[in-house]
Amino acid sequence: MSIRTFQFACHLPSDVADDLNAESARIYNAVMIEHWRIYRRHGIWLRQGDAEKLNDCYDSNIPSTLHAHSIDAAQQGFYKACKTTHALRHQGDETVRFPYWRKNYRTTVWKNTGVYEIENGVMQLSLARGLERLRVRLPSHLGWLNKAQTKEVRLVFDVASRRYIWHVVVDDGIEPEPFGEFVAGVDLGEIHPAAITDGREACVVSCRELRALNQYRNKRIASIDAQLTRYRRGSRRWRRLRARKARFLTQCDHKQRDMEHKIAREVISWAQKHRVGLIAIGDVRDIADGKGLGRVSQQKIANWSHGTIRTYIKYKAAEAGIQVNDKVSERYTSQTCPACGQRHKPRGRIFTCPHCGRQFHRDVVGAANILSRYEFHELGRYAAPEPKYRHPVDVRGKRSPADTGELARSGENRVRLEEAAGF
Repeated sequence: MSIRTFQFACHLPSDVADDLNAESARIYNAVMIEHWRIYRRHGIWLRQGDAEKLNDCYDSNIPSTLHAHSIDAAQQGFYKACKTTHALRHQGDETVRFPYWRKNYRTTVWKNTGVYEIENGVMQLSLARGLERLRVRLPSHLGWLNKAQTKEVRLVFDVASRRYIWHVVVDDGIEPEPFGEFVAGVDLGEIHPAAITDGREACVVSCRELRALNQYRNKRIASIDAQLTRYRRGSRRWRRLRARKARFLTQCDHKQRDMEHKIAREVISWAQKHRVGLIAIGDVRDIADGKGLGRVSQQKIANWSHGTIRTYIKYKAAEAGIQVNDKVSERYTSQTCPACGQRHKPRGRIFTCPHCGRQFHRDVVGAANILSRYEFHELGRYAAPEPKYRHPVDVRGKRSPADTGELARSGENRVRLEEAAGF
């Protein structure tokens, strides 16, 4: 089954949307305050079900505009945040705090039971008993949607655009059929987000724009933080700078997410074209553990969103019926020559073996050795073919995936190709 989230503009009056999200925040705050009050006075960590019953009892005389199950979703939001904090602390991050800030607004959630009906492209959402239902006109590309497929509807305030948008979570109920019979290895990188090969052909997904976005974000945030230190905390100018910083970060997050989705889509498109049924991804989650990296390298590793790209590849592969194994060890995969099997630590993007003199693309070497380790439990069993390049994001309009593919087919244009890829 494929679960997807569709987003489209919300045309509710702003005061109506504000009231709904303010009511969700009020319920969330009430649960949080009572939880910490009981824990502080009696040392008891209240369970989620008990907290919901207690909140229903306290709020029985307070009229609410939300559907009963939307109230449940707001109550459960606090304990979902606690669950996330527990998971992060279990992974060793003791700096993460349990939720304690009161919210002025919070996303309102309608579960499937809160969706009254979907008919003729109009979705009706239930509110409290006696109140008129909300009518939401669906965009044309969601005309096929029905109530059974709708899992959840959220009213989200987009900080970047300063507008409300609808998030509709949909389950199409279709089980993807197994796809392809070949295996491919994927090497995730900080410079080139992904390199993929099946041992016969190879592809490097290049996205320098993602690195540029991270560098620009770091410089801009450093500038804003420097300005914040000049003003008194809580002053009007200080609050304006904080709002500017939050909006800028949200805009960058949107751009980064778009690029990461496009990178993952290029990997899956290549796999589908080459009849790949299983993708083996190198495990780089502990790449910086126990290492004394310099300031510049540490910032690059911190900005490297390999976990997000791996997640996007996995769920897009599941939609296409492709299996994914993302636990393949990357140890020495980029340092082992696929031709002679000797180990050498390369410099730059070109792997030049000092033993046999062969040259390969460094990221393709990593992908080929990941594939070799997955299938044969040893390195050097697959060749590293000359790659073709794909540029999923092209902000300058100077190149396209088709153009770079034509360049890669010709060995005489290798120098031009490397220049276009940023070598």
